[in-house]
Amino acid sequence: MDQKCVLVTGGSRGIGAAVALQAAAKGHPVAVNYGSDEAAADRLVREIVDAGGNARAFRADIGSERAIEELFASVESAFGPPGALVNSAGIASHVRAADATGDAIRRLLDVNVTGTMLTCREAVRRMSTKQGGRGGAIVNVSSMAAFAGGRPGASHYAASKAAVDLFSVALAKEVALEGIRVNVVRPGVTETDMVGALRTDERQREAVEATIPMGRIARPEEVARAVLWLLSEEASFVTGARLDVSGGGFVVGAATR
Repeated sequence: MDQKCVLVTGGSRGIGAAVALQAAAKGHPVAVNYGSDEAAADRLVREIVDAGGNARAFRADIGSERAIEELFASVESAFGPPGALVNSAGIASHVRAADATGDAIRRLLDVNVTGTMLTCREAVRRMSTKQGGRGGAIVNVSSMAAFAGGRPGASHYAASKAAVDLFSVALAKEVALEGIRVNVVRPGVTETDMVGALRTDERQREAVEATIPMGRIARPEEVARAVLWLLSEEASFVTGARLDVSGGGFVVGAATR
């Protein structure tokens, strides 16, 4: 990947912000998409610019097709067509299946699944060498919940990320001859706003960390490094892959004898 623009959805906080910072440090212009936290997006852009990088913030609801189309048009006007897309935007679900509402499920799927598919559509239209583009790379941020089913209360979230996984693998095959690579990064529990009480409740955090082979949750910058590698030329023959960044996955219980 040359120094073309990197578009990061959900880029104002957490894993997305870490990706934006690392991409900018490598010299890429960065389009930081955010949904509602304008202050966080502005702080991130200032941090990048103050460090000598090039970044702009773009507000768009990734659950809206029209907003996604307008986002890509705005980014292209500012930086040219993106050479890389990182889909980090997503919402969590912490509710038992028996208590979920249709509206909540639809919103979850609109952002996590449909939004990912539509941002990929817009990226492919601009990147495809068959449509006059110069190729590019896409990384979709999924979750270890995609195959493990998630923790209690995360069944809908797990299903949404499983959809992201399979869509990404299928899309990678579809566009492999069009100069586009598509991969997935699957974090385990990561210290972001999405983990809620784990950031302040030491007892709950220790209980979760005891289920991770490496004994701790991930830092956003650790996940971001995997994303940047998949975007880079070092991963030039990697497409359709699902890279787990999880500290070893899950420890379910004591070993048998």
